[in-house]
Amino acid sequence: MSFTKNTIAALTLSAGLFMSALAQAHPKLLSSTPAEGSEGAAPAKIELHFSENLTTQFSGAKLIMTDMPSMPGMPMPVKANVSGGSDPKTMVISPSSTLTEGTYKVEWRAVSSDTHPITGSVTFKVK
Repeated sequence: MSFTKNTIAALTLSAGLFMSALAQAHPKLLSSTPAEGSEGAAPAKIELHFSENLTTQFSGAKLIMTDMPSMPGMPMPVKANVSGGSDPKTMVISPSSTLTEGTYKVEWRAVSSDTHPITGSVTFKVK
C-alpha cells in the first residue's frame, strides 16, 4: 500500500512540475523599438523582442494608426509587412510607407513551440 501511495505522489508531483514548465513556455514581450508609450521620429521598422523563439507561420501583427491630428479618434489600418527577425525571438513590422504624425498601435500575436497564442499591443507616437 505504501508503494502505491508513493508512486501516486511521485506521479502527481511530476505532472505538476511538467504543467508548470509548460505554463512558463509562453512567449512574453520583453521590449519593443520604439518603446511602449514613446514619442519620436517615424521608425523605418518596429521590432518586438520576445522571451521565446517564435513560430513565424502562426505569429503576426497589425499596425493601426489610432489617432491623427486632422482626424482624432478615427482608427485606420496601416499597410505593413510582418516578418521574423534575424533573431528567432524577434518580430519585425515594416510599414509600406513612411509613417506620418499621429499615434500608432501594433496589435501582436506571438506563438512559440507550445502553440498557445499570446496577444498584446504596443502604442507609440510619431511627431
